[in-house]
Amino acid sequence: MPGPKKLDPSSSPRALLGAELRHRRETAGLSQDELGIPLFVSGSFIGQLEAGTRRMQADQAQKLDEVLNAGGFFARNCVALKQSKYPDHFAEAAEAERLASTIKEYAPLLIPGLLQTEGYARAVFRAYRPTATEAVIDDLVAARLERAQLLADPTTPMLWAVLDEAVLRRKSGGAAVMAGALQHVAALAHQHRVIVQVLPFSAGAHMALEGQLKLMSFPDAPPLAYLQGLGTGHLQDDPATVRHYELTYDLVAASALSPEASLALIELVAEDYAHEDQQL
Repeated sequence: MPGPKKLDPSSSPRALLGAELRHRRETAGLSQDELGIPLFVSGSFIGQLEAGTRRMQADQAQKLDEVLNAGGFFARNCVALKQSKYPDHFAEAAEAERLASTIKEYAPLLIPGLLQTEGYARAVFRAYRPTATEAVIDDLVAARLERAQLLADPTTPMLWAVLDEAVLRRKSGGAAVMAGALQHVAALAHQHRVIVQVLPFSAGAHMALEGQLKLMSFPDAPPLAYLQGLGTGHLQDDPATVRHYELTYDLVAASALSPEASLALIELVAEDYAHEDQQL
């Protein structure tokens, strides 16, 4: 079995804390499970902290300083992890996304953030914040487009998205914006950069009716599931819970159109929007 991934402590505060935590734990002769006991967390959670896929909280940092005799190192450096361009409920998921080798997402209402165009993202954020200044909207859009740069790598992460048909039919930003947004998704699929399926209305009821689901797997840490609601979001790392959501995603994907049929539908709807815009 290959050893754990070597973290680059200079890459981010989270990587710094993870590398130092692993070093101090091994120096103390503790397993991940043993270190998890005084923190009331699982050994897999300690592994996720070391791998940088989970954010260290202030109370955890203080306890680690105590258990590992770290002289306040973790508490001092944990402050840097509070800085994020993203809302609190999504910040940890966005940071984990950067380290994921595979991302699978079911999107019930909106094109996933990693696949959004500037025009689409702007329309969505304006809908979220109807009274915000243009400067605030500009910052939100810039952060989303920066996040989408994950796909600039030709192979990693592998992104597989299942879009509910409602995503295609909901005219966010108008016909021209929707045409461009769906053409962008189709282009990524044609380039074999992403796998996209459409779950048609005809599929009826399914296991993910209650909301959005994102699954993330990592080369050196247990997988995570992220569930998002209205202004809320939560990462799940319990193995049994994550397995349940993996089954949910698999069944949703099994009910969706094939990637080829999905691409054809996306392009057809994009053409309809483009034709509608020309008629205006």
